[in-house]
Amino acid sequence: MTQYQENATVARIEQFTNNNFRLTLLCPQIAASATPGQFVMIRVGNGKDPLLRRPFSIHQTSSGGRIQIYFKVVGRGTEILAQVKKDQEISVLGPLGRGFQLNLSAPVIIVGGGLGIAPMLFLAKENYRLKRSCAADFVLLGAREKNELEHLLADFKCLGIRLLTATDDGSLGHHGLVTEIMQSVSLPVGSTVYACGPEPMMAGVNKICRSLGIPCQVSVESVMACGMGACLGCSRPARDGGYTHVCVNGPVYDAEELLWSL
Repeated sequence: MTQYQENATVARIEQFTNNNFRLTLLCPQIAASATPGQFVMIRVGNGKDPLLRRPFSIHQTSSGGRIQIYFKVVGRGTEILAQVKKDQEISVLGPLGRGFQLNLSAPVIIVGGGLGIAPMLFLAKENYRLKRSCAADFVLLGAREKNELEHLLADFKCLGIRLLTATDDGSLGHHGLVTEIMQSVSLPVGSTVYACGPEPMMAGVNKICRSLGIPCQVSVESVMACGMGACLGCSRPARDGGYTHVCVNGPVYDAEELLWSL
């Protein structure tokens, strides 16, 4: 799989909350070759502090050679990235990793939680573009509170796919977990589930899918130093007793390949 290193131009900066941002980057080679579920590694500073690139899932792409990343300020790297200016150049490496495998003949259930919603927009758009009908499909999105979720809804709603939401505090949609929505709806026969979010959420999704005999693909988040399999810092336990490296074997897995704590 071909990767590119581009000096991407910051085309747009959106700040949704104090800590939630979306950047639109002009990097045509990466945009043209990316598939849903893949990620990029971004050098967030110009010097050696921080030294290492940071991984970000691809939120969506456009025909104009643009990609978007959606992130929350959680440390020094994302704090620096949140301060970039329009027309500034930043180094982007990608697309990296293994993406989702779409089943265009099956009803699709897309489940996203928190920052795990980021790659699900790209997936939902590609699913909508390629399928004849999305009438049996669902998008289920969850977050802690309304202001972490509402600014992302318009992009999903314009696809016309049935959309249900949940918040921990009940400020938007179902008061509770997104997995509770998943249990409450009648999932179409032969569905395929795609999920990304906090580890407990994905473990819960996998448990539901296993009980129903439904295949499930999950996108796993992990700390990464290189993104290309050299440092082995993103290893996690696999169901077969060994370990898998998220950057090259994932970030998307069949949920049955992984060892879950729930």
